[in-house]
Amino acid sequence: MNLALAVAAVIVVGIMLYAWSGLADFGAGFWDLIAGGPARGRRARALIDEVVTPVWEANHVWLIFILITTWTAFGLAFGPIMTTLFVPLALAALGIVLRGANFALRKDAARAGARQWSGWLFGIGALLTPFFFGATVGALLSARVPADGSGDPVTSWWNWTSIAVGALTVAMGAFLAAAYLVVESARRGMPELRQYFRIRALVGGVVALLCGIGAAFALHHDQLRMFHQLTHRSIPLLAVGLLALAATFVMGLRGIARGMRIVAAVGVGALVWAWAVGQYPYLLPFDLTVSAGAGASSTLKWVLIWFGVAVVTVIPLLVLLYTLDQRGVLGEDPMTSVRDPGADAEGGRRPGSRSQPGIEAATASGAQAGSDQPASEPAPESTPTTGAPRPATDGAPRRTGAHRASRRR
Repeated sequence: MNLALAVAAVIVVGIMLYAWSGLADFGAGFWDLIAGGPARGRRARALIDEVVTPVWEANHVWLIFILITTWTAFGLAFGPIMTTLFVPLALAALGIVLRGANFALRKDAARAGARQWSGWLFGIGALLTPFFFGATVGALLSARVPADGSGDPVTSWWNWTSIAVGALTVAMGAFLAAAYLVVESARRGMPELRQYFRIRALVGGVVALLCGIGAAFALHHDQLRMFHQLTHRSIPLLAVGLLALAATFVMGLRGIARGMRIVAAVGVGALVWAWAVGQYPYLLPFDLTVSAGAGASSTLKWVLIWFGVAVVTVIPLLVLLYTLDQRGVLGEDPMTSVRDPGADAEGGRRPGSRSQPGIEAATASGAQAGSDQPASEPAPESTPTTGAPRPATDGAPRRTGAHRASRRR
């Protein structure tokens, strides 16, 4: 295996890891978006927030890795891709910004209306990004990105193949997220949410299958050569992916949560490799090959060396992060959020959350400050017999009328 092919394989590994983690995060945002009103979607949104919060930033490390490695090792392909497909890539970046910013704002906004708007923008961002990433892949598959960067900035990605692949990417993210959330619901002992996301996993699987069929027909009509490469060279990987996703669907149908997340990840990973193998040896079909678009050999060597360093240093830390998250020991600092991290929009507790004394005290103090009673003086109680106000007891002796008369004498 030459250096260029090794670096290309490393990039595909990064895409697979991003599909396993980041794509599932976007899928969770999609389910958050369509969960319903504040009351109806309260419990589902609370679980999504609880699952995503500890790891969502770490999941998107792989996107930075993919971009930097491609830019460094395959600059001759990176430039034309960014030049021709700047519109979908800019819209995907907008979705990332909307998603990340509003994921934080919807928890820390002071008003309920602002939190609701932030929730909507969070979900819209989670819908935009996977669609436009998929549209970018569709443009590559349909050979609409020439090596000189002269591709049309609109028709290169706004075509039936790109639209179908974008919809497939959204559906796969939703299916993967629902499968993960079924496992998380079962692990936390939440049968209602387990059933809720089980149904959504089944619906997502059916929609993803229909989108995949649509993408295959569009590619066959649009770029027959690439269609033949995918259906001949990548047949084993396509079979593995489809069988794994079908097994995930059956597990969801029968309500089996154990192992569901692993099987779903295998299916998605196999489809990513099927795309890479089908497109080989081209970076930009059918104009620029992997070997022709690679950088200097010394650059490729250093990319592989630093990838080895990352495997030794970063991967164990990510494994530790996910392990701690699965054990339920990660959470937000209660002093850094306006609201109690365990409280939902209606004031209830989020599933699986623990009491946060600091936030509860701050909430009680704020509620007391907004009332007519002074914060330093508790409201008077009523005596059990007469209903008359009972004097507050602060530890000091009370002076009765006899005491006051004796002092006057």
